[in-house]
Amino acid sequence: MKNKILLLGLFCCSLISAEAQILLDKGTGKNSFPIVSSSTNAVVCFDGKDATVVRKSASLLVDDVRRVTGQELKMNESKPGKVSARYAIIAGTIGESGWIDVLASGNKIDTAAIAGGWERYMIEVVNNPVPGIKKAIVVAGSDRRGTAYGLLSISKAIGVSPWYWWADAPVKQQKQVSVKVDKFISKTPSVKFRGVFINDEDWGLYRWSRDNYEKERGNFGPRTYAKVCELLLRLQANYLCPAMHDASMAFHRIPENRLVADSFAIVMG
Repeated sequence: MKNKILLLGLFCCSLISAEAQILLDKGTGKNSFPIVSSSTNAVVCFDGKDATVVRKSASLLVDDVRRVTGQELKMNESKPGKVSARYAIIAGTIGESGWIDVLASGNKIDTAAIAGGWERYMIEVVNNPVPGIKKAIVVAGSDRRGTAYGLLSISKAIGVSPWYWWADAPVKQQKQVSVKVDKFISKTPSVKFRGVFINDEDWGLYRWSRDNYEKERGNFGPRTYAKVCELLLRLQANYLCPAMHDASMAFHRIPENRLVADSFAIVMG
């Protein structure tokens, strides 16, 4: 145990919105979707002009698949029609993603149920979504966090806990991984802002970061906040009140902290 969970000094926030109906599958069923198989790996597709957190979440999903299988999925930012792959995971935000807008305008998906919503997403399997792709898991978000939550629900389904780093939650190794996806539309979270307040950091998080994780800074800063923000995003949270004790560096004194929080789409209190 790294004992990081003891040092964090946070209360875990609950998942407010339901998770997508994604289940691990043996890879033999009619509705099975192979993420990593003996013959091919899925490609993760997104629009590079979408929000930073979409790219961040796509990268986290790729990292998670590697944790499970040892295989590295390719990420592709090319426009629809310029990607050739048997299987793909397509993710994007309505109005911000060329991928999602092309699929919607082509009647491959119907985003009306979530359009204009707060942190909502839909996820489904689409056959022949665009030329060059045989089958795809499509994640469409009503906003940037909705897209991120949908993508990271796949990570949890394949066995990567939001607490894989802070609590050393084990990840079961598999050579291949397939999932079964039932079409799912998330609800609007019942609590608009959900998160944590880092408190009593002097005896815990501050000392641990100072002595182990950000020695060069002698305090805690963007590297530590990145791990906190990643945890919040994986828990479908969106809000963080930072550490404020005298010993710890004030959040806004380090400009990179704000950039990190925004890259994870976390609202600062």
